[in-house]
Amino acid sequence: MLLQELNLQAERDPDRLALQGMAGQLTYGELMSEVSALATALTTLAEPASIALAMDNSPAWIVLDLAVLAAGWTNVPIPAFFSASQKQHAIQDAGVSLLLTDASDAWLQLYPASELLDSWTVAGKTVTMMRLNQQDRASGAQKITYTSGTTGAPKGVCLTAQNMWQVADSIRRLTQPDHADRHFCVLPLATLLENVAGVYASLISGATVIVYPCQEVGFSGSQFEISRLYQGLANSQATTAILIPELLRALVAYLHAGHPPLTHLRFVAVGGAKVAALLIQQAHQLGLPVYEGYGLSECASVVTLNTPQAHKPGSIGMPLPHVQLRVDHGGELWVKGAIYQGYHQAGGDIAPVLDEEGYLATGDLAYQDADGYWYLSGRKKNMFITSFGRNVSPEWVESTLIHQAGLLQACVIGEARPFNVAVVVAQPQFSVERVAQAVARANLELPDYAQIGDLVFARQPFTPQNGQLTANGRLKRDMIVQAYAADIHAIYEGI
Repeated sequence: MLLQELNLQAERDPDRLALQGMAGQLTYGELMSEVSALATALTTLAEPASIALAMDNSPAWIVLDLAVLAAGWTNVPIPAFFSASQKQHAIQDAGVSLLLTDASDAWLQLYPASELLDSWTVAGKTVTMMRLNQQDRASGAQKITYTSGTTGAPKGVCLTAQNMWQVADSIRRLTQPDHADRHFCVLPLATLLENVAGVYASLISGATVIVYPCQEVGFSGSQFEISRLYQGLANSQATTAILIPELLRALVAYLHAGHPPLTHLRFVAVGGAKVAALLIQQAHQLGLPVYEGYGLSECASVVTLNTPQAHKPGSIGMPLPHVQLRVDHGGELWVKGAIYQGYHQAGGDIAPVLDEEGYLATGDLAYQDADGYWYLSGRKKNMFITSFGRNVSPEWVESTLIHQAGLLQACVIGEARPFNVAVVVAQPQFSVERVAQAVARANLELPDYAQIGDLVFARQPFTPQNGQLTANGRLKRDMIVQAYAADIHAIYEGI
């Protein structure tokens, strides 16, 4: 359906701009012509296989992604932010024998016995196809997306073209993009959220997708330059974008410092991790039309979304049209719609575990209000029990903390303890006294067993670079606890 819809867009208006990048642009007619030619080239060079796509953000990435889909092969996008060992794990785990890249020298260092098969100029970028020195292992999926997660090695989630189409089509129906829209890609294209909800949903609507190298958007090694993101959004006159909470927080601070509002934006989705309602409200006050959503790779990305027509700050919105939700007696959220084929791994694929009605357990704790909006209250596996036998969802407490002005990040600990401790990241100008006051205000909103009894001040923000956040902004709790183990131990030892 996805390729059929794109071909229809090309037939209706072949001269309309589809992709815009640093090295040039492609109309819808040119896009689908390149997709067709590359799909033919791939099938001429090799038998159907799993092929890794390891490139920086560019129009070429999108062309190749669609060409692999058109060829009927399995695409395995490799995130640039993965470490060398994570990249090798994904390649081996997925059974990939071929690779498309714009950085062949770097990959030859990882796989020196590789064979260079061919190279093409795709949307102004030179792309090399390499045969890796390992056996291909078919999966039957159209895409295997790897997510770093909070622990362990990356997991390969197998998705069909139908899975991805359902999400993209639902996003289109809810957000109603049109030919005048200009979607600005902020996140790496190897992330499913940008790939499906950003690129696919925009292209099947006839919109223009603007895609620059990650460095031009602000990602530079372990640093992020918010001024570059702001300039990219401003100069491109973008109307839509997708952000993760950390980027939204930085953009809100940048606008609050007096930079001109981005009045051309009409819809900015934010997801990947819990977003404080206060941050959403601050964004709206600064003219940023931000709407929180929720999703998981196992459902091809987005599951719920707030929209301009149906919006409650603090909620994750309502289910997409193709999605059904329910909660079990323990409060865990179950989802039905666009469910993945299974996990792909070297030791054998693992099928999804569904109930008798076809629902998948998400591992998230959630509830629905009287108006139909859904709210997350934490991860089932993160729930801890205090020494008084009370169950506490740390995400609930953390959300209450970061709702307070001045508190940016928090990680709550309390398993088998008489009181809870929070490791907090505060705004630099906030004194210890002001942070304590903010925590006291948060405690007034919490029952006694969930309140914070003491604080550890983080020495630096939690980031993916220091291993304390995942790439999409979720806390890596074990790493945070390990980093501040001595401070936490000292607090409890002093009781």
